[in-house]
Amino acid sequence: MMYLILLVVFIILSVFNLFYVYNRLGKFYVIKKLTGDSRLKKLLVKLPPVIAMAVWCILKPIHGLIAVVHLLIFWLLAELLGGIVKKITKKESKLYWQGVLALIVTAAYLGSGWYFAHHVYETDYAITTEKSVDDGSLRVLFIADSHVGSTFDGDGFAKHMEKAQETAPDIVFVVGDYVDDGTSKEDLIKSCAALGRMKTKYGVYYVFGNHDRGYYNSREYNADDIIAELEKNGVNVLLDETVLVGESFYVIGRKDRSFKDRLSMEALSRDLDKSKYMIVLDHQPHDFDNQVASGVDLVLCGHTHGGQMWPVGITGELSGENEKTYGLEERGNTTFIVTSGISDWAIPYKTAAIAEYVVVDITTQ
Repeated sequence: MMYLILLVVFIILSVFNLFYVYNRLGKFYVIKKLTGDSRLKKLLVKLPPVIAMAVWCILKPIHGLIAVVHLLIFWLLAELLGGIVKKITKKESKLYWQGVLALIVTAAYLGSGWYFAHHVYETDYAITTEKSVDDGSLRVLFIADSHVGSTFDGDGFAKHMEKAQETAPDIVFVVGDYVDDGTSKEDLIKSCAALGRMKTKYGVYYVFGNHDRGYYNSREYNADDIIAELEKNGVNVLLDETVLVGESFYVIGRKDRSFKDRLSMEALSRDLDKSKYMIVLDHQPHDFDNQVASGVDLVLCGHTHGGQMWPVGITGELSGENEKTYGLEERGNTTFIVTSGISDWAIPYKTAAIAEYVVVDITTQ
């Protein structure tokens, strides 16, 4: 509901901005010189860019709305700054620098957001535990929210996995939203093959996210086909299942919160040997209290995209949809890590986070 409200607000602001931009364009020196006092000339010069913005919003709603709303916000802030400068200097500037500043800041802000959404970084965490883990240390490679087809296709995903392979992980976790409604079958096959080529000590494990099963039934494959393709490439798919790996640690793979029949943390951890290290894969960061109560050691989540763009992260936490937006947090004896994801969904910008894969080094102290 919170995200629907945000969408409605964005649409209203976008419509307002079209009128606002049309009005403010007449303040630019170049346009003043071109049009003079002619209303027809003003209409012919000012209308095309406004129409272009409107068409962009219609043909590419997400891209257009985001760009238009941010332009409005930065323009209003520039106007506010201009008012402050005028009050202090008691002079009226002949040049409409406020408009120029708004355009430059908007381009820089969204340009950097585009860059961070399309360039993947490595983020490292180091965790210590009193429990015995493997031979004293375990290196985990952890990805989420690849939404294959959004910022990279199947070949692009394979390249990112080749780069991540250089970290020499002992085990790989894919924590939901691996594919999306727009992911082609060809890209699904290529991405699964890339996971199958990962060289690890303990293999690759996967849990579903809210997007993996698809929302609109528009794909040429379903959830069962995803499972089959993953398993064909040696990936372990966990659906509310617990696996003892290497006789020293558990991997608990939860069904996504969107599954109506998913088991509770208490049910999943009830019969486990609590002296062993326990890692939970849970796409959405939403069940922290129950996870702490169950006595698990590490919980890995995605879903939030690190907030993606302000104020999405804040609204997610305020609404209770997410308990954490990004990073590491310790509650009791449980460590939580929420990744910003290796890609994004629908929005081609990341201004509140980076795209990343995560390496977690767990060491017995």
